[in-house]
This record gives sequence, structure tokens and C-alpha cells, in this order.
Amino acid sequence: MTTAAAYFAAKLAFETDADDVAAALATDDPGFTLIDARNAEAYAAGHIPGAINRPEELPAGPIVVYCWGPGCNGATKLAHALAERGHSVREMIGGFEYWAREGHPVEGHDADAIMAAADTDGHVKVRGAISCLC
Repeated sequence: MTTAAAYFAAKLAFETDADDVAAALATDDPGFTLIDARNAEAYAAGHIPGAINRPEELPAGPIVVYCWGPGCNGATKLAHALAERGHSVREMIGGFEYWAREGHPVEGHDADAIMAAADTDGHVKVRGAISCLC
């Protein structure tokens, strides 16, 4: 395997994207637990359906984490902490921002406003709060 091929294979082993997560969540068994790395306020405003918010106890099996978007490393920090504890973990690149931008469903008390903002200007905003809050 070339150096470049090895690099990209390793990257794909630890990253996923919104479309791949959406496709997996649309099945009866996505094969992972989805964790939102943001704080409770941001999670309550809007999150990916099926995601849990920083649980006290982690389920067994693979984990996918996400945070706000590419300008935030909260998911990377959480993934690192989980990996250090022996969990199989991947980071969803693009985070919640790109999930919403790509038109995937959102749950939470600001879900309609988040999706309207994503539809009109391509920027996803959480009303009354900074975006990340991780």
C-alpha cells in the first residue's frame, strides 16, 4: 500500500460524514451509538435524532461523536478521551452544522429555526446561544 493510500485508509477508519451517518441511522441497526459532544443547552436546541448527549455510562460497541462543525474540536477531544478508555470511536466530520446544511432531520426546541436558517442562507444558527457550547 502506498503512503497516501495508508493515510486515507487510516483516516476513513476514524472519520465518517453526515450522509454516511444518516444512511446508517435509517436502518434498523446503525451499528453505533451517536453522541453529541455539545453541552445540554445546545443539544436541547437542536440535535441529530437518535443522538445522546454526553451520557454518564457509555454503551458497549462502536461510537460516533459530533460537535458543532469544522471550526470546533469538541468532538475530537471527546473521541480522544473515549479512545483512551478503549472505545471504538469515529468522528463525524462537519458536525451538526453540516448535518443540518445537508438537509438531514433535526430534533429540539429550535429545530424549525435551525432548518430554516440552513435552507435560506446556508448558515446554521442556534437562536439565543453561541453555536458550539461544548
